[in-house]
Amino acid sequence: MFKRHKSQERKRELFQGLPQSTLKNSMRNFHSLSQLVLSAGPLRTTRAVKLSKTTHFEIEILDAHTRKQICILDKVTQTSTIHDVKQKFHKACPKWHPSRVGLQLEYGGHFLKDYITIQSVAASSIVTLYFTDLGRQVSWTTVFLTEYTGPLLIYLLFYLRSSYIYDVKECSQHPRHPVVHLACFCHCIHYIRHLLETLFVHKVSTGHSPTKNLIKGCAFYWGFTSWIAYYINHPRYTPPSFGNRQITVSAISFLICEAGNHFINTVLAHPNHTGSNACFPSPNYNPFTWLFFLVSCPNYTYELIVVTLYGFHM
Repeated sequence: MFKRHKSQERKRELFQGLPQSTLKNSMRNFHSLSQLVLSAGPLRTTRAVKLSKTTHFEIEILDAHTRKQICILDKVTQTSTIHDVKQKFHKACPKWHPSRVGLQLEYGGHFLKDYITIQSVAASSIVTLYFTDLGRQVSWTTVFLTEYTGPLLIYLLFYLRSSYIYDVKECSQHPRHPVVHLACFCHCIHYIRHLLETLFVHKVSTGHSPTKNLIKGCAFYWGFTSWIAYYINHPRYTPPSFGNRQITVSAISFLICEAGNHFINTVLAHPNHTGSNACFPSPNYNPFTWLFFLVSCPNYTYELIVVTLYGFHM
């Protein structure tokens, strides 16, 4: 109350020296101004100017190293993907196959994925992309089939044609132990499963891999197979030190791991798309999938056990 009386006294002091007509006119002007503001309604927001969507783009492709223009692709639609641009680039320059074309938004940046649309990376109607030759490429299916076919044939070569690799006299003097035949059976089962899964189970990417990666993979798989096949099929090979007990345990463990690896690969190829973890498989009624409780990728766990059993046999 004290503050209210004080404010009224201040108003009286301000308007005390003014004439009565002036006070009435000022009050009327203030009243009319307040009524005008109230009747005007809320302030209007400025409308955003809608830019017309570009329906076609012009793609300028430059060499990533020399920065020279290679070609210009006209009338590229906004829904076109990088894969479509590579196809058009191949038509303009037939010597560059789409599989070996790498496109970047800036020099030294990441290569654009094939599924990315032009509209998502375009800042204007003219898009500049930098081209890099990725070298000769092969499909992933070819990579896996080549890597797995080699070990199968190489091991059979050591097993069936031992007289061409080892000394003929030693081969005739030292008959093979039964574990050598079992090892050949297990090795063939392992890589035949890999080949069948590559053809019928795995969902291989439609992308490609550089040829040098194929050479590296083949060198590893083929070289490792040649190393173990040479010693296991050698005429002087001796069976495991613990005899049949070690052989039986290893063979049963091998078959269990092969079955587990197959079931895990099947689950990974056909994940369950229900629930919050749609992209991550979960254990089911199959006991071989219960390893998901302990590790994220049990297929590699089974593979590791198989490799260990190889060394245990040797």
